[in-house]
Amino acid sequence: MNVVFYALLLIVCFFVLIKGADFLVDSGSYVARAFKVPALVIGLTIIAFGTSAPEAGVSIVSAMQGSNSLAISNVVGSNIFNLLIVAGVCALIKAVPVDSDIRKFDYPLCILVSGLLVIVARDGMISRLDGIVLFVLIVVYVAYLIIRSMRHKAKNALIEELDKDEKKDGKPEVITTKRIILNIGIIIASVFAIFLSSKGIVSSCTYFATLLGVSDTIIGLTIVAMGTSLPELVTSLVASKKGESAIAMGNVIGSSIFNILFVLGMSATISPIKLLSANVVDTIICLAITIICLLFVNTGTKIKRSEGAIMVLIFACYMVFAFLREFGMLDTVLGGILA
Repeated sequence: MNVVFYALLLIVCFFVLIKGADFLVDSGSYVARAFKVPALVIGLTIIAFGTSAPEAGVSIVSAMQGSNSLAISNVVGSNIFNLLIVAGVCALIKAVPVDSDIRKFDYPLCILVSGLLVIVARDGMISRLDGIVLFVLIVVYVAYLIIRSMRHKAKNALIEELDKDEKKDGKPEVITTKRIILNIGIIIASVFAIFLSSKGIVSSCTYFATLLGVSDTIIGLTIVAMGTSLPELVTSLVASKKGESAIAMGNVIGSSIFNILFVLGMSATISPIKLLSANVVDTIICLAITIICLLFVNTGTKIKRSEGAIMVLIFACYMVFAFLREFGMLDTVLGGILA
């Protein structure tokens, strides 16, 4: 009965976590518009932070409860999943255009941020000071995005969607005190739902890790990372099918940067994160994968279908590596290959 209970708890909590993030974004955007916050700022702050809410909720709760491996593995696993599966599968459906700004600035920044994670993790601890530094950097990054977008007068698809929401049947959106209060209540309820569902996910994962005799690391790299990355996957797949593939890469890169700077920054600021040697190795692998994907980004203006297939294959190889390492079979397999 315990297995069924925790399996259902995990599924329900993932659903509540993702829906809570959706409500947080919608209500946060409404309140921001009510106070005359520009749509541009809403898109680059509330929506960006909202899409990272699932990872943030799980990692923060994990760090607070001492499940440090789960906290770091969730972020590293999510980034690897985003780079290889989300972008790779989208490329398999249709070649993914890569904006020049992403090639020249955002992707190189993603590599630098991944390298920074390796540096702060090398001593086996992401301290509170490290967390504060990461969090300050995300504030600087968001400020830069706003300035850059205002300079170029660019509005991405998410912001365009917000603008569409502001008008219904050609009529301006109605802003009332009652609706503002209602949406503030929804924001509070959403944050509470994200926190509670995150606790449920952490508890379920801890149970299954103990039951299966595996570590929090492998659970974080697989079940949790994939579960918390569902919003990015769904958003990117829908965008690709609608012929808006350019959104996919921006979504992937933005999410990867936010996961490291915002999610880990917030988590470590609240509770320093102790790392296992496997966690440190995974940060290095994440950096290596980010650099490898740069090759696909720079081969042209698009990530081709063949390159998408290679990305998915790399993810499969990484999963095999992670499971072989988890069950202590890595040395045996490598020895057999090299013999």
